[in-house]
Amino acid sequence: MASMTAQSPRYRGRFAPSPTGPLHLGSLLAALVSYLEARRHGGEWWVRIEDLDPPRTQPGASDAILRSLDSHGLTWDSPVMYQSQRDDAYHHAIEVLADLDQLFWCRCSRKQLAGQPVYPGTCRACRQPRGDAAIRFQTPDIDDAFTDLFQGPQRTALARDYGDVVIRRRDGLFAYQLAVVVDDADQGMTDIVRGIDLLSSTFWQRALYRALGHECPNHAHFPVLVDAGQKLSKQNFAPALDNNQATANLMQLWPWLGLDIQADTPERMLAEALGQWSPTYLHGLAEIAL
Repeated sequence: MASMTAQSPRYRGRFAPSPTGPLHLGSLLAALVSYLEARRHGGEWWVRIEDLDPPRTQPGASDAILRSLDSHGLTWDSPVMYQSQRDDAYHHAIEVLADLDQLFWCRCSRKQLAGQPVYPGTCRACRQPRGDAAIRFQTPDIDDAFTDLFQGPQRTALARDYGDVVIRRRDGLFAYQLAVVVDDADQGMTDIVRGIDLLSSTFWQRALYRALGHECPNHAHFPVLVDAGQKLSKQNFAPALDNNQATANLMQLWPWLGLDIQADTPERMLAEALGQWSPTYLHGLAEIAL
């Protein structure tokens, strides 16, 4: 488990893949952008394995991901954290939120909620624990806003636009929205750099940061790689990276980041890229087509 620090550095970022399969070109892009942003600020770059959902975790995928990062010259600055080892921290966060009366126990099925743009508050009166229910965080009825490094100003009315979010599933598994906030806060993350497909989660997570007494980190959501209109992903059968072709893999990515790299090894490429990298090249972009 990664060591926890009471005080964060000026900049600390992370790459947090789910071990549902090996890295592909899209996930390499995600690692690369977060790495370059951290190094641009002279900051730290950590890796966290988000193995929160055992049924979706592929045996051996965590080690394969770390080998791929290492093969591409992407070195991290702290022991790797695994969410599967963090149950106590998530339980504690739920206890804190329950003590603040910000949780309720929800038995609504997906079928019952079909067609609802946001959760309608059906079970809010159920404030006591019950084993046959999911746990929802009652989203505060406030406006929230932040400026995203890549996507610019973001604003929403939380309760109206997002509704109440599940933080522990009915099957007892902790939900991503809670786990990522607890982990980022405990690890002292100052900046969250990730794909635009996760932008919609940010307002829920900001609300959870505040409810748990933490300062919200900075956020940056870069464009994702798409192929034939679909995000490049494991679910869409994106081919796994060949670690023996690390230089060629990186060479594919540089033009999409506005970089002209001439070096011939991953380590030299990253050093050269750092000298050229500017996040302004990706401002306002939602996707990059293969």
